[in-house]
Amino acid sequence: MTRGLFITFEGGEGAGKSTQIRRLANRLREKGYNLTLTREPGGSPGAEAVRHVILSGAAEVFGPEMEALLFAAARADHIEQVIRPAIERGDIVLCDRFVDSWRVYQGGAGNLDPAFLAMVEQVSVNGMMPDMTIILDIDPAEGLRRATERRGDDSVDRFERETLAVHQKRREAFLKIAQDEPERCIVIDTSQDRDIVENAVTEAVFGLLAANAIAPDTGRG
Repeated sequence: MTRGLFITFEGGEGAGKSTQIRRLANRLREKGYNLTLTREPGGSPGAEAVRHVILSGAAEVFGPEMEALLFAAARADHIEQVIRPAIERGDIVLCDRFVDSWRVYQGGAGNLDPAFLAMVEQVSVNGMMPDMTIILDIDPAEGLRRATERRGDDSVDRFERETLAVHQKRREAFLKIAQDEPERCIVIDTSQDRDIVENAVTEAVFGLLAANAIAPDTGRG
């Protein structure tokens, strides 16, 4: 059986990850590919429970180290329960956030020891790094405006409540990851029309499929 592909979507608040994942999924399904759509934190029952604790802000009182470990525990469960089995059965896995968000949000903002982060990341990922990471880039002010418009002022999570300067720092961190790992990461400007962004995402992903000679598995239904 052909191994599947693991594709992650990253970016700041309001960058349009959910929209572009949904559009890409529609295009892939039209071609007959089998998909698994998931997210981090979350994606498996255990990880979803941790997601609620993290996004509610309940873990903040324990400090950034404990929060980083909670994220890592959720990721390990998510990988072994959802991502790895899907890849092994030949699915295309589309994940809304993964380890790069952890690096940016917990590593950058938490001022944690890089050696500590690297060790925890290695254990939690256990070899399951993305084949491609699409970083959707947007000016933080515009991204927050879009996020507020989508959710409303009363439903922001703990990350959206942080200052514009913090969000700018995170944008720079995502771009630095893309610069450091160009073989894995592609940056797409999401200030453009959504259809233009969709076409850029589709071109990148179908190029990856072609490069890996992965064809639709029409026999599985």
